[in-house]
Amino acid sequence: MKNQFADLHIHSSFSDGKFSPQEILEKAEEVGLSCIAITDHDCVDALPFALQESAFIEVIPGVELTAEFADHEVHILGYFVDYQRDDFVKKLDQLCRAREERMYKMVEKLNHYGIRVDYQEVMETKGEGSVGRLHLAYVLFKKGYVKNIQEAFQRYIGNHAPCYVSRFKILPQEAIKIIKDAKGIPVLAHPYKMNNDFLIGALVNNGIEGIEVYHPDHSPSVTEHYLRLAKEYSLLVSGGSDCHGIEGKKKMGSIKISYELVEEMKEKIRQ
Repeated sequence: MKNQFADLHIHSSFSDGKFSPQEILEKAEEVGLSCIAITDHDCVDALPFALQESAFIEVIPGVELTAEFADHEVHILGYFVDYQRDDFVKKLDQLCRAREERMYKMVEKLNHYGIRVDYQEVMETKGEGSVGRLHLAYVLFKKGYVKNIQEAFQRYIGNHAPCYVSRFKILPQEAIKIIKDAKGIPVLAHPYKMNNDFLIGALVNNGIEGIEVYHPDHSPSVTEHYLRLAKEYSLLVSGGSDCHGIEGKKKMGSIKISYELVEEMKEKIRQ
């Protein structure tokens, strides 16, 4: 499919994105995409709505799982997952419950810090799907404790901030297994943010099958670097905007990859 393009990293309002599934499809058509992947954090609740409405846009069922290895946060994208598979749904439910417990602890810390935030208020902000720090940051902004979302992370809830609570930890090999058990393709997300290319070899040994080469955080030289690594390790190549519905360099369609890369993934599935 020449001259057709895909954005394979999009978050919906069922995770920490702004757009509903319907709005994502409308925006995707507007920016000239023929294929998207909705990859919400630990959550696939948006997929039935997106697939039902996807008359003109191909929707790849996806997910993004967060793992940790050697003090590095590792994000694993899963493409073409069987999102209705019982064991997969149960595992995601477990991860979402862990997210809620973490959020409750972060709200408690903020309260002890003199910041009056209510747990239920955060949960109402997130609506359906999984809860994340972005929802809490929005509440802090809305209540006037910070001037913007970035300040919320810097002052209160970022990784080294006073009200941070560490997440429920799974290893990369566990995340990879969850995706493979759901018949999906595990792909390392935004490797530059991981800041440790030596881990890529270990991830390959643990079953990673692709790498997100094209990402807004990757400069042209970084992109070329990961293209070389993809070739060296015989990995599939992916890419996407990491869109959360907020304008800026991560707006939908800011990264458009050739549909030929999607076809290579489909060939891997057929094998």
